[in-house]
Amino acid sequence: MYPPELTAPMAKELTDNGFRALTTPEEVDEVLGAREGTVLLVINSVCGCAAANARPGALLSLQGDKKPDTLVTVFAGVDREATARAREYLLPYPPSSPSIALFKDGKLVHFLERHHIEGRPAEVIAENLKMAYEAYC
Repeated sequence: MYPPELTAPMAKELTDNGFRALTTPEEVDEVLGAREGTVLLVINSVCGCAAANARPGALLSLQGDKKPDTLVTVFAGVDREATARAREYLLPYPPSSPSIALFKDGKLVHFLERHHIEGRPAEVIAENLKMAYEAYC
């Protein structure tokens, strides 16, 4: 587990911008188990690609007409049980931090793994997500 004083600003970057932090498996089931609407899930991380690419890309993607109904996040290495439960909804994909997933009506419809995020500018990630929003939101 990472110290809260280290991760709090990283989590706050998303929660200050409309994301709900899911900290328990029950909260994850409540949101990701929903059978209606769209949900954007960001699996947050302390790594540099989360700071430079994933979080900014996710936030930039929300600047437009189409966007998910619900925005949520879990923090890998902090909310371990919640993250483990969220990853069950991402199967058959292996664990990946950071990562960004879009669900529609309870089904995973778009997923960016770490290797899709690492080394790519936030703007590219945002455009990828916006294309998914156009298709599913």
